[in-house]
Amino acid sequence: MLSPFRKNHILWFFENWEEYPQSPLDKTLNLYLRKNSSIGSKDRLLISNTIYAIIKWKSLIDAYLTHQGTPISYPHRLDFWINHSLNDIRKAPFLKEHEKFGFPEDLFNQLKQSLGAEKAIELCEVTQTRAPIFVRTNLHKTTRESLFHGWKDRYQVSLCEESNSGILFHEKINFFTLPEFTKGLFEVQDEASQLVSNLVDVKPGDEVLDYCAGAGGKSLSFAPKMKGKGQIFLYDLRHHALLAAKKRLKRCGVQNAQIVTEEKGLNRLKGRMDWVLLDVPCTGSGTWRRKPDQRWRYTTDMLQRLVQEQRQIFEKGLQFLSPQGRIVYSTCSVLPEENEKQIEYFCQKFGCTLEGAPLTSFPQEGKMDGFFGATFSLAKIKENRDNAHHAKETHH
Repeated sequence: MLSPFRKNHILWFFENWEEYPQSPLDKTLNLYLRKNSSIGSKDRLLISNTIYAIIKWKSLIDAYLTHQGTPISYPHRLDFWINHSLNDIRKAPFLKEHEKFGFPEDLFNQLKQSLGAEKAIELCEVTQTRAPIFVRTNLHKTTRESLFHGWKDRYQVSLCEESNSGILFHEKINFFTLPEFTKGLFEVQDEASQLVSNLVDVKPGDEVLDYCAGAGGKSLSFAPKMKGKGQIFLYDLRHHALLAAKKRLKRCGVQNAQIVTEEKGLNRLKGRMDWVLLDVPCTGSGTWRRKPDQRWRYTTDMLQRLVQEQRQIFEKGLQFLSPQGRIVYSTCSVLPEENEKQIEYFCQKFGCTLEGAPLTSFPQEGKMDGFFGATFSLAKIKENRDNAHHAKETHH
């Protein structure tokens, strides 16, 4: 039940959030709860779940309110959510197809066009479920077995099926207060993201550029394989994200990494890297159950803009590879326009070679998110250059 106390906090949150509509839901909610530290753990959980549910089902709720002639506002949305059963709501004959799934119409149509109707509906359905919580063991400091052994009697946990450093939590807890987190023994990271990080198959002594590093999650994931030897360079246009990466690297004990913030710092890396990771900006379609507000920011030209941006980033990333280097392209998207079609473009446009089958995952209830990862080399480009050079020498 939602007490007046809980209702008031939900409405206060929405009132604050409406003043900054571009602010991400998850970060804004975390900030709100930190500022209101007097809210107990049970209240926090119910408040958070209700806020997420209203955003996830906004189109459904708004369609009902409109049909009833009720003004659309967060107080009316909240009252409606409290007093109606979701199963009953979804059976209403006047609902349009996209409203039954809680999606905006333009985005729902785009998903059907990109994935086909059956897969689009599957994505919409799973996006409305609770996102599972995965953590990744920091193998630089401990083992998965040790971490799991310390948790199994305290929490509902199980070992990940595919990531050999992952642990799945079957309950929601405040990870950041755990002593294991303070010691840098683990990081919160989806299992699919862990698998993408493993594509960067580094060895001690390698030089690696994490070109769209953000807060450094994937660098933290592959760093233990380097055993402190070689160098990781983290670059991102968002300097605030790199500040967070710097703190995380320190906590996790990664010493062979440095932050690059200037163009001249990047220029000295050109042609040197054994590995370049491009975790590019994307629609985030594989992670929408964690970030339901993103679907409401989608516009019809957004996908095309992102596709062009991804191509530009890939072209820039190629400049940093050594002749024998590898480049990993990754997204947290399930859309072919950002994934398989980009592979075709990269190979055709830049002459690079796809190495092995791409890693793909599609979100399923209780399981990993939707991610994509592909590894490329410059082998063909080098072979063509060598052949051209040989032909020139033979001619002379």
